[in-house]
Amino acid sequence: MSKPKVIVTVAPTGGMANKKMNPNLPTQPQEIADDVYRCYNAGASMVAVHARRTDDQATCEPAVYSRINQLIRDKCDIVLNNSTGGGIDGDMVRELPNGLWEIIWEERLKGMMAEGVEMCTLDAQTVIASFDQKEILVATPPSRIRQMAQMMKERGIKPEWEVFSLHDIVQDVPRALAEGADDERPFINIVINARAFQGGLPYTPKLLHTLVDYLPKGCVFNVSGIGPAQLPASMHALLLGGHVRVGLEDNLYYEQGVLATNVQLVERLVRLVREMGFEPATPAEAREIIGLRPLR
Repeated sequence: MSKPKVIVTVAPTGGMANKKMNPNLPTQPQEIADDVYRCYNAGASMVAVHARRTDDQATCEPAVYSRINQLIRDKCDIVLNNSTGGGIDGDMVRELPNGLWEIIWEERLKGMMAEGVEMCTLDAQTVIASFDQKEILVATPPSRIRQMAQMMKERGIKPEWEVFSLHDIVQDVPRALAEGADDERPFINIVINARAFQGGLPYTPKLLHTLVDYLPKGCVFNVSGIGPAQLPASMHALLLGGHVRVGLEDNLYYEQGVLATNVQLVERLVRLVREMGFEPATPAEAREIIGLRPLR
């Protein structure tokens, strides 16, 4: 009897951390591609890609994403999932007259315009992120959800629905799905313990279990635990029938006081996935689970 397959996603870069926080963080296209290939060989089947400028600050420029995607694809068939969130500096932010900052909507849309992308993140909510004494508005009202979903459909891109709290799951995602924003097998990423985001929930077993209980029927779900919640939330996700994600985007440490590398985090998670009686999915199996087209 074959073992159940689990998608292991690596999130190598993100749009918030920098090399001063962890020098192992890959930021440039070749660095990212090389790191992703090591993680692929360790058992990762999907990569959550963020792009950076040459000065390491955040961007969603299609040319940068396209370069990263091509360098990765030249090495392996891992599923490519580009961010439309960008990051908290660089091209992505501007200050508003009221003293808030915002992640610029027009820049976020560029994340869908790269070559080679198979999936893109689609935030199902509006939040405020607090970083470096800035309060940063990440505005995704229903009209923008519809716009992003339509643009993804036109480009043959599958959304990864980003949810932070219960109302995202019981209101925002079902409303979008009822409007035809995705197919019958939505892929939902539960982000938990994101304490820098107003509206985010801390990780507790009870809270995660509650979020999963209210997921739309027929969906495929993944759990992204932030910071020290990464490992326990991943193990809990397996018990609940979900898929898992690790990487320096979400957690810079292997253990308390010890900085991690992406491949260390993937290797450990893959070991634990197998110890729990599962088997990491190959990229081809991940595409089948999610409902993506096979690579040609």
